[in-house]
Amino acid sequence: MADVTIYGAGIFGLSIGWTCLQRGARVRVIDPFGPGAGSSGGVVGALAPHVPENWNTKKAFQFDSLIMAQGFWQAVEDAGGKSAGYGRTGRLQPIADDHTLDLARARAETAQDLWRGLAQWQVIPAAEAGDWAPISPTGFLIHDTLTARMHPRRACAALVAAIRAKGGEVVSDGMAEGQVLWATGVADLQKITAARPRVFGNGIKGQGASLRLGPDARDALKTAPQLFADTVHIVPHADGTVAIGSTSEREYDDPTSVDDQLEAVIERARQAVPLLRDAEVVDRWAGVRPRSRSRAPVLGTHPLHPGQFIANGGFKIGFGMAPKVAEVMTDLLLEDVDRIPEAFRPEASF
Repeated sequence: MADVTIYGAGIFGLSIGWTCLQRGARVRVIDPFGPGAGSSGGVVGALAPHVPENWNTKKAFQFDSLIMAQGFWQAVEDAGGKSAGYGRTGRLQPIADDHTLDLARARAETAQDLWRGLAQWQVIPAAEAGDWAPISPTGFLIHDTLTARMHPRRACAALVAAIRAKGGEVVSDGMAEGQVLWATGVADLQKITAARPRVFGNGIKGQGASLRLGPDARDALKTAPQLFADTVHIVPHADGTVAIGSTSEREYDDPTSVDDQLEAVIERARQAVPLLRDAEVVDRWAGVRPRSRSRAPVLGTHPLHPGQFIANGGFKIGFGMAPKVAEVMTDLLLEDVDRIPEAFRPEASF
């Protein structure tokens, strides 16, 4: 018998299942397509914070989750023996002009308070970053120490291993028992939208790629900070690859095809970072990410299934939000303790 049944083996479903197991619950995760088969099976894995200003519930929730992440992923790895490729390696961003430079320095001040001394947002000379620095017109970079990385596919595999090692189930079919949670991404958003007078949420297609440099650069970059340049995330991973992404496509014909839009993203990354100009593309990926009407995660009581629950809408920030999402949803599922922010409830997207 299961105390908790979760439909969907993406990052939200697996993270919540793992946290419920840690609290002593019996857990069954059901996904006919397999773990990480949807948008959680990508390649980028940028756990990047919002800017430290105009603080709100969403930014505070994300900050707490990013701070929790190291302990969360270490426990997953210890239990299952597989690495998610997590590392809080920081991030570098070029500064385009004097106005942006002034803004970056102001944010360095607000970060001291908003990030509570647990991470830093700094302005540094680009020369300090060496060859890995993106081209910066002002000669300065933003360097933050809160940004982290993990490999999405490896993270899902690590969670599956941890869940099974602790006695939980991850299966392709099975009966729903106990508390029921739906974490089925775009498919569920579309069902809710069909039952309501206006759009509740939809899917945004993203395309990404993995590059590989030569052996010397590959080893050096395993712990290098990720970059955000010309709207592109450039993420060095622990396996020696560098992930590039992503597009944001509202309209598309094939949710899993790659095309010239991805090639344009790769080219922008090569232009921004000279070290990547001769790097080999070793993987290309496309998938559709769930975006709620409110743009925030959707957590709480399911709009279509009375007495059941939902965790959805992690568009672009799902992996970074996952540890905290898992914590508050486990509180709700197992203890009937509701700590979900009002901005994250389904009603925010009605």
